[in-house]
Amino acid sequence: MSEGSRHLAAIMFTDMVGYSALAQADEATALKVLDRHNRLLRPLFAQHGGREVKTVGDAFLVEFPSALEAVQGAVAIQRALHEYNEGSAEAWRIRLRIGVHVGDVVRAGDDVLGDAVNLAARIETLAEPEGIALSQQVVDQVRNKLDLPLARLPSVPLKNITNAPAVYRVVRTWRGESGPAGTAPAPADGRHLAVLPLANISPDPADAYFADGLTEELISVLSHVPDLGVIARTSVMPYKSQAKSIAQVGAELGVDTVLEGSVRKAGPRIRITLQLIDVGTQRHLWAESYDRELDDVFAVQSDVARRTGEALRLQLARREGSAASPRPTPNPAAYDLYLRGLVAGNDLTPSHLAEAAACFQQATELDPTFAEAYATWADFYVAAAGDSVAMREVMPRARQLAARAVALDPASSEAHAALGNIAFQSDHNWERAEEEFRRAIALNPSNVSAHRFYALMLIALERFDEAREMTLRAARLDPRGSHRMTLGLVELGAGHYDRAIALAQEEVDADPTSLSRHIARGFFCARAGRLEVARAEAATPAAGANDEERYDLALLRAVVGQPEAGRAMLAEIAGGGLRTYISGTHRAMLHGAVGEGARALDLLEEEFREGDAVLWLYYRGPWFDSIRGEPRFLALLRSYGLSPGAPSA
Repeated sequence: MSEGSRHLAAIMFTDMVGYSALAQADEATALKVLDRHNRLLRPLFAQHGGREVKTVGDAFLVEFPSALEAVQGAVAIQRALHEYNEGSAEAWRIRLRIGVHVGDVVRAGDDVLGDAVNLAARIETLAEPEGIALSQQVVDQVRNKLDLPLARLPSVPLKNITNAPAVYRVVRTWRGESGPAGTAPAPADGRHLAVLPLANISPDPADAYFADGLTEELISVLSHVPDLGVIARTSVMPYKSQAKSIAQVGAELGVDTVLEGSVRKAGPRIRITLQLIDVGTQRHLWAESYDRELDDVFAVQSDVARRTGEALRLQLARREGSAASPRPTPNPAAYDLYLRGLVAGNDLTPSHLAEAAACFQQATELDPTFAEAYATWADFYVAAAGDSVAMREVMPRARQLAARAVALDPASSEAHAALGNIAFQSDHNWERAEEEFRRAIALNPSNVSAHRFYALMLIALERFDEAREMTLRAARLDPRGSHRMTLGLVELGAGHYDRAIALAQEEVDADPTSLSRHIARGFFCARAGRLEVARAEAATPAAGANDEERYDLALLRAVVGQPEAGRAMLAEIAGGGLRTYISGTHRAMLHGAVGEGARALDLLEEEFREGDAVLWLYYRGPWFDSIRGEPRFLALLRSYGLSPGAPSA
């Protein structure tokens, strides 16, 4: 092929996980591992028609004549390495990330250039260790020719890439993968639904809560349809105030179907109008209007779930379960209070939490068998615990509520997720927590809260590969959630500092005016030992900052060498100057950052005794570097059932 000629090619990038760290720790062994890596991979490239374009350190760029040959080659490589690793000592194991894209390239001598090469390099970074990431263009060419399942990854910006394609991962059956043990598999590709906020057209604008609550209930009901991934409330609610086309919604949320409609409530009567729309064709799969009494709204939900399942041609008998949830309560007044509580609890400030609790309490007084109300009430408490309210104030009540919900409905995913959180955050019973999270996800694979908190638990336990996978699942269900920062925590913990900081930078790029995102990037850089960059972020102006941002900025400044900022914040907290809840651990973090290690340890020990123990989330941070080797700190970690953790940099 002539110099400068343009042609279509499949481009593969490979990258060895952990090679830089190994090279720093033991250069001689690293070079031997790299040589073995090269000798294992090169024959497999050739067997599948690949041409090695170049190698840079531990990375390969390979050109293939077709997408299918590239993917088959990638699978062969990962299978061969899996077999090799099973018989090798840890230091000699080779774990790769592989990315594949297909597009136009230009030959320049032995090299190839072009946007397709750049895009393949970016896609490779989205693969998990021992995993394969494919662009939409590759998937379109191999979908019916590959005997391995594919799962779409959450939509994330790719650096310097505009109009980035959807990216998929190959489910790693050579590792026996079907999701963590005891959980249901992630929803199948191509079956993802967004329920847009129902428009309130009631005569009384105060009835808006009913439309919002019913939207959430439909999300909950539809999430029980087998093989259907339903996008979380937090990602769809912004569309209540954003007029966007169905095509835009589909592209932004990564869904192929959208349910939209309106609600009119007048006294005991409701009118619900719904349309299920195919994103690709803009065709209405079905549309229906319902005129019902309020106490018959559950029949509407059941019918919507059934009609949606039929319209999407789902094989409803593939797994146990029904497309429709059971009638949650026969009492319309209790249901109305439940919807009010559901909407109030979306903002977990103390005042809104109290409002939600009052609604749930009244609902359960009207119907003591209302399992869903008990479960949601418990879930709100555990989500707020240690963040906006003290754990000791709400966890005992949450434990009672979750137990009541499970007794009434053993198949309540929300109740099992709440029990998992209680075992995790309050009891530090990691085995029980994992069991409950897996049960919650098996009962409802669209339960975003269960995925998120399970991921946080896996981070605390330093099981970073599993935490990454769980976070990506949560992000698929809630594309607008804060998954980049959670992924950043995963990469920090795993020692992948460049990747973590890149994720934080993407957050900043998405909203450069957000002080909290600059602060987060500063913490990531401080953890990675890049203090100059961290200091620059710590200098971000704080005009208009809320109490949480002011605390975080003071902590960052203390961490990067400005202890006076930390001391000033401690004085303000002691004087009652902050209206937000500050846990003992957060005060200990400030004391640790300003060099007052003994006081930090006193607070941490006191908090653990009183049941407000949230050290599990923060113990690896740079604010505790000065006490990391202290016997009292190590004893605390053992009390939590945690390992000491690596230094922050």
